[in-house]
Amino acid sequence: MPLRKPDHHARRSPLRSPRAHAVLLGGAIMLLLTGCAPTPTPPPTPTQSAAEPTPSAEPTPVGPALVPEGSAEDNLAFFAQIIRSVWNGDGRGAGRAYVDALVAGGFDKSAMQITADTSTVGNPAESIQVSVRWGEQCLIGQVGDATGEPVATVVGALPDGACLLGETRPIDW
Repeated sequence: MPLRKPDHHARRSPLRSPRAHAVLLGGAIMLLLTGCAPTPTPPPTPTQSAAEPTPSAEPTPVGPALVPEGSAEDNLAFFAQIIRSVWNGDGRGAGRAYVDALVAGGFDKSAMQITADTSTVGNPAESIQVSVRWGEQCLIGQVGDATGEPVATVVGALPDGACLLGETRPIDW
């Protein structure tokens, strides 16, 4: 076989080498994948509106609240909420639990009346009524097995200033 003289003009192209193909192919794939990947967005810089709010002097109530300067109607939702929460708790049959919860809610104990939570023979009362005198009106709640779900309403005070008819128990605690 005759020897070929090296041709200085004919160079071997780097693209014809298998190794070069692999490197170029790998680089092309990387470029494609990088171009398709989502570009991460930097987190937003906090602004005054996104910063933590400045605490106010008084928190905003989430639900009904006592309205000391309001009417009985203005306070009915809060009164009913308290009655419902006691009814749904462990003290549902104890009149004292309703009075204590209303006092804790800000109602005036001296303006309250409550019926007995037991009958004259010592059985649990079929229903208990609790009231709070509010000006010339009364917030009245009634609970018990005979009632089903708690009931709350506003009615006018009786001529003698009381809210409940009949015998009530002393609130002496």
